Amino acid sequence: MSQTIKGLLLIAHGSRNPEANEDLVLLGRQMEGGEFPVVEPSYLELAQPSIEDGAKKCISRGATDITMVPYFLSAGVHVKTDLQEALENLGKEYPHARFRLTAHLGRHPLLLEIIKQRIAEAGQL
Repeated sequence: MSQTIKGLLLIAHGSRNPEANEDLVLLGRQMEGGEFPVVEPSYLELAQPSIEDGAKKCISRGATDITMVPYFLSAGVHVKTDLQEALENLGKEYPHARFRLTAHLGRHPLLLEIIKQRIAEAGQL
């Protein structure tokens, strides 16, 4: 019986500004190890690696159970349509692996705490 190796495919929109894309790379570095030995950043558009290339890297690093995490605040077309299509396409391309798509960051209750913290940092609380 083969061992399941968990992977995370972090997905952001992507920017032409490389510095803007570094947040996702840093997040990936911070999350890698322990429960998720394979973590790869990827971008929907405007930056590399693409979602497909990020998934390919996860697979090449041995991941067989890959969780796709949208680093998006709103459930627009990208979250509702594009990422669902990517999930389906990756499942077809890599039938030996399991892909799952989490909810976007959106309305998570901890975002309220993050916003309050940012306001406090600005000296307004």
